[in-house]
Amino acid sequence: MAEINHFEYGWITPALSYALSVLGSILGLVCAGRIRTARTAGQRAWWGLLAAWALGGTAIWAMHFMAMLGFAVDGTRIRYDVPLTAASTAIAVVAVAIGLAIVGTGRLNPARLIAGGIFTGAGVAAMHYTGMAAMRLNGDLGYDTTRVVLSVVIAVVAATVALWLAMTVRRAVAIFCSALVMGVAVNGMHFTGMSAVSVHQHETRGAVTGASVGALLVPIVLAVIFGVVGLLYALLAAPTDDDRAAAAYLDARRLPEAAPAAPTAAPDPVGLRARSTLGQPGTPFPSRRDNPPR
Repeated sequence: MAEINHFEYGWITPALSYALSVLGSILGLVCAGRIRTARTAGQRAWWGLLAAWALGGTAIWAMHFMAMLGFAVDGTRIRYDVPLTAASTAIAVVAVAIGLAIVGTGRLNPARLIAGGIFTGAGVAAMHYTGMAAMRLNGDLGYDTTRVVLSVVIAVVAATVALWLAMTVRRAVAIFCSALVMGVAVNGMHFTGMSAVSVHQHETRGAVTGASVGALLVPIVLAVIFGVVGLLYALLAAPTDDDRAAAAYLDARRLPEAAPAAPTAAPDPVGLRARSTLGQPGTPFPSRRDNPPR
């Protein structure tokens, strides 16, 4: 049985993982709030996709990878299978997207909330253990069944609470406090699952294949940065309820444009225009032949 260290770099990795989960939760809750005020199906799908990326990609998966930086096993290097690592990202985002679709379509009720929470929580747990299966090291991973079940239960409860908060909270203070709670729940699920791990080292050590943490760190950090910047830009560029109310008020106050006035004729005080036809275009010049003398 190999010795495992979950905090190789001290409290740096858990602190960063908690900060990522809180940041992703804040962005996800704000985007989910836009789902409720969206006017078209396309807008609801757009904000649902952004909320799924913020919650599934940043608050859950990026937090998982950051926490894994502190995971070390004595006597062996750790590498990661890139396709499985990418698959774990997709699982997290898709699970959250489906959960939001379940609770965000129609009126929110307990049945929808529980169904969405179970599906999303199971997806989050699948993401975690898929990411664990992507690890390559000189040893075999073992899991304590009780702690695995506990981690899945925590994931389901946390996902249910997160979906409920996503559909109900509106105020900035409530969103921030909810994100703090969600960060605790996400990290609690992760480290509960990690506490269930044991490593049985191989007697003969071979070459460990796969990508190192350093090789994955740069693209993942860049993806998180660009993702957060993109989410912030989408939120700042989109009109809020106050913006739409102000635009409607200005439209109501705006006076209709005046119709163009009809051209008016020049004044004719002595009635010459009525008596004479000389000024009319196309009128023949009068002649004596037209009016013979009597």
